[in-house]
Order: sequence, then structure tokens, then C-alpha cells
Amino acid sequence: YPWGQEAFDKAKKENKPIFLSVGYSTCHWCHVMEEESFKNKEIGEILNQNFVSIKVDREERPDVDKVYMAFVQATSGGGGWPMSVWLTPDLKPFVGGTYFPPEDGVHRVGFRTVLLRIAEQWKENKDALLENSQKILEALLRRSEIRVRGQESPPSPQAVLATCFQQLSSSYDEEYGGFSKSPKFPTPVNLNFLFTYWALHRTTPEGAQALQMALHTLKMMAHGGIHDHIGQGFHRYSTDQHWHVPHFEKMLYDQGQLAATYSRAFQISGDEFFADIARDILLYVSRDLSDQAGGFYSAEDADSYPTTTSTEKREGAFCVWAAEEIRALLPDPVEGATEGTTLADVFMQHYGVKETGNVSPMQDPHEELKGKNVLTVRCSPELTAQRLGLEPGRV
Repeated sequence: YPWGQEAFDKAKKENKPIFLSVGYSTCHWCHVMEEESFKNKEIGEILNQNFVSIKVDREERPDVDKVYMAFVQATSGGGGWPMSVWLTPDLKPFVGGTYFPPEDGVHRVGFRTVLLRIAEQWKENKDALLENSQKILEALLRRSEIRVRGQESPPSPQAVLATCFQQLSSSYDEEYGGFSKSPKFPTPVNLNFLFTYWALHRTTPEGAQALQMALHTLKMMAHGGIHDHIGQGFHRYSTDQHWHVPHFEKMLYDQGQLAATYSRAFQISGDEFFADIARDILLYVSRDLSDQAGGFYSAEDADSYPTTTSTEKREGAFCVWAAEEIRALLPDPVEGATEGTTLADVFMQHYGVKETGNVSPMQDPHEELKGKNVLTVRCSPELTAQRLGLEPGRV
């Protein structure tokens, strides 16, 4: 069912909990869960017998997504898509999560098991579930309140700024930039805050630190695999600490925010590197996300065809490379380099391309990237030139 009164009435009439799945059309793991679980006949029967199922596209109903994502983040410590939430017939959430594999694994409980457990609890301990749901909602409401005791005044803008800066600096990754270990999202709003904080405190050590954090993060992102070095633009987020292996969908709203943030970095630093990345993003949007009628496409799918004759899409297929593909495309020798060096050797050295692929099996559970390379800048042009016997400036 779509999100609407028909589904709500059915849940109340049949006294069934609602299973709500929220995703979006370009999300890789949304496609995976659809293929693994929603198209599974046995799982479909469990859903139909015990739940009223609702599917929501977060691009169409961001309001619904926002409400239940807050619940999932508060109760599980994380969030993402596909988002899976179980609701009472009056739309109060009581269990939430994200992607579930169809069957139990070593590290994760399977979707079938989750469904059967919730169905059993609804029949045997419905009152306890409802009571627990109400307690969670009340706790969330209390957390969202801004309370001022007695004659106290709300915190000053300066105090709020200082608290925000402290939170970002305490979670900052000094080596790779960003504000968590993994997964890592670009979060341009955080970087823009740091630029503003620097502008207000530019003569202080804290101001200098804020600027360094923002610029370093932007450089590491641009060097990483989250940045499409061939197709341009930025992928949704990185699955690892190093900005190396992304989930490959590209969102219009990310491109817009990042183009503005990289432009601001150039204005502040004067470093042409940031201007080049801003141009890179805008070229991608104008070429691939712009419609001839004048509008924009909201996103580019994470899944694509590996070859022109393929009939099955794979995650990131259009954005990853095998070493032999690069050798076939760049066979020309490089004059002045070590004997036998080709353009492919220069490219592979600079972008960390390996003959067997550079994606760890831990980051590729479905082996869709096996033997492939996600391009990421591993060497500076100067170091690449040195290793291949080229004069500085040739790369």
C-alpha cells in the first residue's frame, strides 16, 4: 500500500501492525532488500498474513521519512535506507531498523526471523508492545524539548557556537578528515559551520583549527573514491573511514551543497584545487542531472550495467575499473619514463589501481566489486613522477 488512509483503516480493522519500508529509487541496498526479501514468496506470505505493508519513497514523502528516521536513530543508534519500521495501527512506532538480510547470518538477524518474532509478540504481548512504544515516544519528546529552569536564560549564541565546535572537534578524524569512523557522509552543513566559526574567530587557535578541519576534510573527500574521478560529482557516502569505497548513488542535493562548499573553500583559501572540484561538480550536474526541458533529476542510480550488452545491473559497475580495462584504454608509452612505462602505469600508480582490485572483501559482501578498483588518489603527482622516473611536472 502507499502511505494513506486505506492502509491505516485496514490495519485498524484487522488489528494488525503496520510494516513501513522507506527508501528511494537510486538506493542500492533498497534494491537488494527488494530482491532478497520483498520478492521472496515465503516472506511475502508472512508479511501479508501478519502485517499491513506500506512502501514510501523518501523523495516523495520526506515528512514521513523524517518522523520515523528520528525514531530509528534514537532507538538503534544509527539510521539509513532502506528504513524498516513497525507501527501500531495508529501509526506509533515500536520497532525499527534499516536493511535486514532475508535469513539469519553470523552477525545479523534475518528479516524472516524479525517478522515472525514481531508477529508473535503482537499476538501474545500486544499491551506490552504498546506500552513500550508510548514510553519511547514520551522519551523522544522530552529529549527534543529545550528547557530553562527557574530564572535561567537560554544559552547565548556564543555558547551554542562553542558547544557545536567542541562536538565537531571531538569527533574529528585528524588523518582522513570527516567526523566519524564509518560510514562517512560529506555533511557540507558541518563544514560550512566551521567556515563561519573561523570567520568569527579567525585570530584564535580555535578559529585556525576550524578552518584546518574543514579544508582537510574537503581535500580528503576529493581525493577519495567518494569522488568520481572520471564521471565527476560525488557519491552519497563512504562505507569506510578513508573515503575509499562509496555507495554509488549520486544525489542532486549533495552536489548542490558541495559545489557551494568547495566554492567557499576556494574563496577563503585561494587554493585553485577547491575551485577545480566545484567546477567538476557543476559540470557533472549540467551534463548528467539536467533535463532538456529545464529541470533537474533528483539522483543517479547506484546500480548500473557493467557492459553495453549486460542484462543485469550491479552496484557501481559504471564507476569501477579492472586493471586490464585501463591497460587497454591507455597503452601508449610515456616518453622520458622508465623503459616500458605506459600511460596506464602512470594512471594506475596515481589512483591506486591493483591488478586484483583494490576493494576489500569486507566492503563487498555480495562480491559485486571483486577484481575491480575504485579510483582514489594514492600518490601526489610529484611522487607518481618520481616512482616512474619522470621529471617533476610531467604528471
